[in-house]
Amino acid sequence: MAKQDKAAKKEAAKQRRQASAGRVKQIFEAFKMQRREDKLLLPLMLGAFLGVTVVVFLLGMIWSLHWVFLPVGLAFGLLAAVIIFGRRVQSTVYKKADGQPGAAGWALDNLRGRWVLNQAVSGTAQLDAVHRLIGRPGIVLVGEGAPHRVRTLMSQEKKRVARVVGETPIYEIMVGSGEDEVPLPKLQSRIMKLPRNIGPKQIDALESRLAALASRSGNAMPKGPTPQGAKMRNMQRAARRAK
Repeated sequence: MAKQDKAAKKEAAKQRRQASAGRVKQIFEAFKMQRREDKLLLPLMLGAFLGVTVVVFLLGMIWSLHWVFLPVGLAFGLLAAVIIFGRRVQSTVYKKADGQPGAAGWALDNLRGRWVLNQAVSGTAQLDAVHRLIGRPGIVLVGEGAPHRVRTLMSQEKKRVARVVGETPIYEIMVGSGEDEVPLPKLQSRIMKLPRNIGPKQIDALESRLAALASRSGNAMPKGPTPQGAKMRNMQRAARRAK
């Protein structure tokens, strides 16, 4: 038994090392891709690192603790550089994704927190789509594509969902650059600002009801294409890990 426990611990440690190495490689690949497209990346990262380090070091000099504050300054400087890297990568990813079919679904797939996402619950042959989220705000319908077609889809989906969710709030968000529309880079923050109206148990109950509705109607649409393929997803994951 002791030998088995030791072997299991050794294997778990090996898997953790491999996972860590994979994350480092992914971040490095994202850095190389971003550096090729973003000439300001290195100057901004270097400036943030040096600027924060110097400020913390000077604060240490005021209290005659500059050598104590130096490693603290280096740590904070590195953190500032990493934050800038993550934000620049995220900005580039959204710029490339904006306007592509499936971009909103891809953005929703990267939401943090407890969300149940059903991509393209309704759509058209022109790749217009309505995505449905279940979360603490309630039901969130997100549409992308030509507004005159998508708003019709949104209205139909809202009526269909309202029949089974009772008093649960239903929010509608249209992604785009027009009036009353939410730009793709601001989609996640807009959703995260919605009020919390229901609890985790209610989320599970709603998921079950809507799954039953989908199985009865049988009209689920296939997922739209993901912007820029796997490289885009890897850059986005690397940006989140770098933060």
